[in-house]
Amino acid sequence: QVQLVESGGGSVQPGGSLRLSCAASGLSSRLYCLAWFRQAPGKEREGVASITPSGGTTRYADSVKGRFTISRDNRENALYLQMDSLKPEDTAMYYCAARSFVNCNFDDYAFWGQGTQVTVSS
Repeated sequence: QVQLVESGGGSVQPGGSLRLSCAASGLSSRLYCLAWFRQAPGKEREGVASITPSGGTTRYADSVKGRFTISRDNRENALYLQMDSLKPEDTAMYYCAARSFVNCNFDDYAFWGQGTQVTVSS
């Protein structure tokens, strides 16, 4: 049974940083794309960042390029999202997701965590 558990969310002031973590179990992370999505109230869910099984290729939404960094540790079956220079518009529920590796875009993710809330406010 695949399980994804996010942690690390919280409240931070604009310009601050947070690091999200996702612990994966029940899958061999070496075979899966991993990604972060987010959903703000009243908005559709959007892909934030994705990473290939080897970690060699990453993809980012334009809105977070240069501010967020996705990484993974396959030995620990873990996924991370370092978020710097946070803005109020980054406020959302952030979800970890996994899919079998074909191409690591933002479509067709089969497994999802419960989410962790990030709030950016002064």
